[in-house]
Amino acid sequence: MTSPRFDVAHFSLNRHGQPVLDDVSFYVDPGEIVCLLGPSGGGKSSLLRCLNRLTEPPPQTIYLDGQDVTAMNVLALRRQVGMVFQQVALFPGTVADNIAYGPGLQGQMMPSEEIVRLLALADLPEELAARDSQELSGGQAQRVALARALATGPAAMLLDEPTSALDPAATRNVESTMLKLRQSLGLTVLWVTHDPEQARRVADRVYLLVNGRIEDEGTPDHLFRPGSQHLTAVFAAGELGGARS
Repeated sequence: MTSPRFDVAHFSLNRHGQPVLDDVSFYVDPGEIVCLLGPSGGGKSSLLRCLNRLTEPPPQTIYLDGQDVTAMNVLALRRQVGMVFQQVALFPGTVADNIAYGPGLQGQMMPSEEIVRLLALADLPEELAARDSQELSGGQAQRVALARALATGPAAMLLDEPTSALDPAATRNVESTMLKLRQSLGLTVLWVTHDPEQARRVADRVYLLVNGRIEDEGTPDHLFRPGSQHLTAVFAAGELGGARS
């Protein structure tokens, strides 16, 4: 039996004395796309940041391929677990400069053909490599951020609402790109979203996080089936009460 890529066990997090996450347990198998769905303020982004130690989790609560992430070298962890944020933050310079940034931190030069390969993985044309990073559309910038995250050869990607600021066409393009990457690279993806329709389109499984707790879990077909009384379906119908901030 395959062991989980991510295994989160009884994880709680407080901020300024206030509970943010409460006894959260879940798993993501290798090659799965799992959506973490829920209202704003429910703790989704806080949880995501702990998986590659942008926020430090307690020991023995989060495991990557069976290894406690708090016992790993943090830079090695972040090479294995890439992250794409809601707000794109490309560095000044060309698209190629941005994609080569991560390997450059390790003293590695990235050949132009590797940049072209990464652009293609992100469904972008090779001529974009020479473009100024500040001249891109929102959808292009988000996919360049994805190519930059792929440059370290990660086994898993964390996506924090990467399409929330994009128009519908750009959103579908990002979704299509991630589905292709899962197919071609076997990439494991944990995708934070507040959009139930997005979860239906991309997820193998869905966890519903409300007020810092996992309240529901299942496949989209099961959770959203006609007549479903699952809390996830209640959330999708807009009938779930607000979460604490």
